[in-house]
Amino acid sequence: MNNVIACIDGSIINNAVCDAGSWVATKLGKPLYLLHTLEKEPQHGADDLSGAIGLGAQSELLDKMAQLDEERARLALRYGKVLLAGAEDRARSAGATDIEVHLRHGDFVESLVDLEATARMMIVGKTGTDHAGQFTALGSHIESLIRQVHTSILIAPPEFIAPTNFMLAYDGRETADKSLERVIAGGLLTGLKCHLVMVRNNDESREEKLAKAAERLTQEGFDVERVLLDGPIFEALRDYQQQQSISLLIMGAFAHSKIRRLFLGSNTIRMIEASTIPLIVLR
Repeated sequence: MNNVIACIDGSIINNAVCDAGSWVATKLGKPLYLLHTLEKEPQHGADDLSGAIGLGAQSELLDKMAQLDEERARLALRYGKVLLAGAEDRARSAGATDIEVHLRHGDFVESLVDLEATARMMIVGKTGTDHAGQFTALGSHIESLIRQVHTSILIAPPEFIAPTNFMLAYDGRETADKSLERVIAGGLLTGLKCHLVMVRNNDESREEKLAKAAERLTQEGFDVERVLLDGPIFEALRDYQQQQSISLLIMGAFAHSKIRRLFLGSNTIRMIEASTIPLIVLR
């Protein structure tokens, strides 16, 4: 678990992903692994067009289509190398020093699953190449990635600015305490002000746990703002984030609670789409 993997895809959000990866790698003192995947395109030469056109014309057209596929693959390879070279230059300018660039063939999510054993954190963009200019749209692979990997994922917005504070959604359950300990042990958030937030549910014992959690963070050197909110979870967290100018949101993806449903149902997309700041999904 050494590499910070930043996924470069040629979209308008590439710079933000690169900047976020550089920030994480520098803060953690880990290598930055810049990854671009070449996903397989349909090979037209393999299409069955028998009977559609004459045999002579069919053979000639299929040959030309196969040549176009080969040329497309060569251009995609060159383009990927150019993207990675540009990303490496930007990362070095941002202060990252230990950088590897990798171009892989295959499915994006499968590639990250294969690399997970080497990953400390994964960085992906909120939008992908299919959503140019649509800053509220999600890259098509994000939800699938969240479901399949167990490494923490940072989802970068269109512009990344190094955070000065963070909000941790806490519900008092055992899995929330695991998230808390990961925040403490991880080192990434050291020195940032923490907004420890719970949405009220009339359970006084959980409010007591919130106080203990805040005390635990304080003992570890965090400057903690402890907050109880009222209302529906999604709206309460979103509104607080906006009102308090929170610059990084931390959510757990494994809590057996309403927070869990945020990340295993349609509210997953709502939460990520509504956020204009970096969001870390803890696994």
